[in-house]
Amino acid sequence: MARTLAFIEAITEALHQEMERDERVFILGEDIGVSGGVFKATAGLHEKFGEDRVLDTPLAEGIIVAAAIGSSMVGLRPVPEIQFTDFITVAMDQIVQNASKLHYRSAGGFSCPITIRICCGGGVGGGLYHSQENAAWFVHEPGLKVVMPSTPHDAKGMLLAAIRDPGPVLFFEHKKLYRTIKGEVPEGNYTVPIGPAAIRREGKDMTVLSYGFMTHVALEAAEALSKRGVEAEVIDLRTLSPLDKDTILNSVKKTSKCLIFHEDKRTLGIGAEIAAIVSEEAFEYLDGPVVRVTGPDIPMIPFSPPLQKFFLVDTDNVVAAMEKLAAY
Repeated sequence: MARTLAFIEAITEALHQEMERDERVFILGEDIGVSGGVFKATAGLHEKFGEDRVLDTPLAEGIIVAAAIGSSMVGLRPVPEIQFTDFITVAMDQIVQNASKLHYRSAGGFSCPITIRICCGGGVGGGLYHSQENAAWFVHEPGLKVVMPSTPHDAKGMLLAAIRDPGPVLFFEHKKLYRTIKGEVPEGNYTVPIGPAAIRREGKDMTVLSYGFMTHVALEAAEALSKRGVEAEVIDLRTLSPLDKDTILNSVKKTSKCLIFHEDKRTLGIGAEIAAIVSEEAFEYLDGPVVRVTGPDIPMIPFSPPLQKFFLVDTDNVVAAMEKLAAY
């Protein structure tokens, strides 16, 4: 039976159900215990499972992830939380030098089943150090799976899949989704596979690719353009590594046009990689250039509302790019 849940409620339910199902699962992070997390994603879990399985930690992301890696090597299933992705750099060594390489360097002797929940994204006035996305840092690293769901249904199902995965998964949660996006979520345990993209809207005139909160911007833009006679196919990537090349390429081959957009910075972003894939493997099908709409290459998202609006991709930006592409 499905109910309507907010995105953050789906996250909480997934953690609760998996901790109940598997006693090896525990969570750790800053303020996640007694206070239930800065966004209340872990509310009620400390009372239910106790301090042995819901660990409040110091403000030390490197130690949080290192402890998770070590515990995973002795059979546990840790789910560490990074309160804001802006501060994940403190744990980069542990993630890209240890978690991603542990299975390979041990010739399969060890696995690293950790799921790192990461709060990310702008648009809520978070300012310089509480607004970045930064998923592109990690899709470059073999050995890591990187996901960013856009719906409550996928948030629960993909989190359950991530916790059960034998390797390290980075689970990005755009903070703007937490309470603005609601949807039907089944009560029971279910998983949404890591890897396959989802076609959120069928269309014949162009392919629009995005993920996370930007998926909803894509759908708004597609509906606006539909009133002008252009039908866009909207694909929610969901998994950023590994990318679902088949769904991307099959859609582009059908529509002959491709637009990619994301909130993160432009240079060497996820959009650049997708543009290269489409150009290399579907060039003969294209009727126009592969177009990217992204955040600008400036160091951080400003706090000032007008400057924040300048930085962030919105529906107007996407509609303008879609109109230009449709004209080719």
